[in-house]
Amino acid sequence: DDYEPGASGARLQEMFDALRPGLVALRDACLGAAHQPARLEGRFAPGKQLKLARRLARDFGYDFAHGRIDRAVHPFSSGSGLDVRVTTRTSVGDPFNCIYSIIHEVGHGSYEQNIDRAYLLTPLGHGVSMGVHESQSRIYENQLGRSRGFTAYLYKQMVKRFGALNIDGEEAFFGAVNKLHRGYIRTEADEVQYNLHVMLRFDLERQMIAGTLEVADLEEAWNARFEADFGYPVDKASNGCLQDVHWGAGLFGYFPTYSLGNVYSGCLYQALRADVPGLEADLAKGDTRGATGWLRARVQRHGSLYEPEEVIEKACGFSPNVQPLLDYLQEKFSAIYRL
Repeated sequence: DDYEPGASGARLQEMFDALRPGLVALRDACLGAAHQPARLEGRFAPGKQLKLARRLARDFGYDFAHGRIDRAVHPFSSGSGLDVRVTTRTSVGDPFNCIYSIIHEVGHGSYEQNIDRAYLLTPLGHGVSMGVHESQSRIYENQLGRSRGFTAYLYKQMVKRFGALNIDGEEAFFGAVNKLHRGYIRTEADEVQYNLHVMLRFDLERQMIAGTLEVADLEEAWNARFEADFGYPVDKASNGCLQDVHWGAGLFGYFPTYSLGNVYSGCLYQALRADVPGLEADLAKGDTRGATGWLRARVQRHGSLYEPEEVIEKACGFSPNVQPLLDYLQEKFSAIYRL
């Protein structure tokens, strides 16, 4: 109830059980495909990355009159109503880290900025749950920001600022943005594998709560489960059970809200595509107003007026379920990997 009112362990288990087979099959098909997208390489000046990040924040409707962007070790958003601030980080060799961190955090920030002003300073004046909050950050980052349309626009912005890239053309760039990769870190995982990282945490924390897994045995259990799920061993604890702050801060039950956000974003995107004609063409011009306006009207302005699942059902016209997310991922990555 602290993070997702109305959710329960049993219902979350059903969600993960429904997600896992499709995600594992798609991951294995992509990683084993004959066609593999190229990887972006080079050195990208941090100052230019931050300028691009501010441009993209404006493109996604972030209100700089009631917020600001700064650099931090770990991206986050903070504040509500009339003062909502976001951060990002830069890596000389990986501009996508900065770019998609800012789009993600702008999704969180825009949710808070777009709540009906009449609700400010009342119990309704904030996002209703962590799952719904995550649905906004994930749909901004993934379904919109990593779409074929928006990456075509982003490719032009990258070439304009950084010069010629080792990726030649918009279609190849779309593949590079969405390339599956090996990795230990949940926050850096691609769309297909992200929820598998959450499932690992969900299962282990349920065992700890049930008393069948001692904290002293967590690292060993984590490492064994990770290798079973991903096929390669954890190299050090900071890439394993110590990579997140949640359990150390007492935030048990928090991790599933990330996957709930992904499921909700899949539902919202299905409804959004049906309601907003010419969406991809607009995104290819860097015009997100149709999409962000729809989200503002259907989700963000309501604040905490409705319960989490009620918000999604009212916005979409159907009850939230995993199938829209699975369908979206299958369609997108089958095209990228030519499955």
